[in-house]
Amino acid sequence: MRVPEPFRARDPQAAARVSVIVQGASAVVVGGAALADPVNATPAGQAACWTVVALLLLGLLAVRRVPAARLDARGGLLAIPLLGAVAVNLTNLVTGDYSAAAQVFLVMPVLLAAAKFRSATAALVTAVAVGGDVAVTLTLAELSRALTDSLFVGSALITVTVVLVSSQDRREALLRTLEQQASVDGVTGLRTRRVFDDAVAGAVRSAVPGSGAGTALVLVDVDHFKEVNDEHGHPVGDAALGHLAAVLSATVRRTDAVVGRMGGDELAVLLPGCTAEVAADLLAAVRVAPLELPDGSLLALSVSVGVAHLDGVDGSPRELYVAADQALYQAKRAGRDQLAVAGA
Repeated sequence: MRVPEPFRARDPQAAARVSVIVQGASAVVVGGAALADPVNATPAGQAACWTVVALLLLGLLAVRRVPAARLDARGGLLAIPLLGAVAVNLTNLVTGDYSAAAQVFLVMPVLLAAAKFRSATAALVTAVAVGGDVAVTLTLAELSRALTDSLFVGSALITVTVVLVSSQDRREALLRTLEQQASVDGVTGLRTRRVFDDAVAGAVRSAVPGSGAGTALVLVDVDHFKEVNDEHGHPVGDAALGHLAAVLSATVRRTDAVVGRMGGDELAVLLPGCTAEVAADLLAAVRVAPLELPDGSLLALSVSVGVAHLDGVDGSPRELYVAADQALYQAKRAGRDQLAVAGA
């Protein structure tokens, strides 16, 4: 059975590393307490402590031997802080120890859950830790003492959880924002060069030789773009790029085509599973879609298009780029506002 996503670690590798440290440190401390603390001198106390030590070592061994992603998907990483909270409370109950020194061990599973897991796991582990502590102290102590201890311990554990989870959530949100900014061009909304290059490499790797379709790479250069900027200003130039990006995106398949900005006024379209002739639709779409200016007038735009087609896996991304670039310059030398196909 696979664990639902909300109960998985944010980063399984990092969670596994921290859990090894937490389990190892806990095993040493609990084992030392069993040897030196008079509270644990009873047979039941000794049995409880050494059972916990054995479970901690087994958990540590499992984390070391099983791949973190697999362990996380099957609930192994989730079990460590969850069972840790249960084990601490049961040990305190068996040993009859509800002192601060015993209760402080609840911080270990709560810290692990709050720092390395999502909010659902952190809330679950904290609830088990706090609820179990309330039950133990109510069983072992008089009501006023039990309520006081539970209030202090519960408040501390909940505060730790809220602070750490909030911090991790903000960090993940920031990383998502940075990744979005790195993958999407701010002017056109298209994929950046880095993302587009990855898509080209993936399309080349997955191409089937002899299929007759292959992969088409289309490079698009805006004709006389400098004149647009000089005559109408850079805001209109940016609007023209955004407009062309929208036209190209609306013309190609949404399922697998990738449209990106190479830089400056050069755009690119990756058409997996398409022949080179499909690129003619892009040129025609631009011709019939002028840009509306702020004053209501229409600015006709044109593009030069270079197309390279790779049928099979014998080629490379670099060869595809070089061929498309040569075709683009052929279209520009021939007078612009036209399409040239590499090898044609």
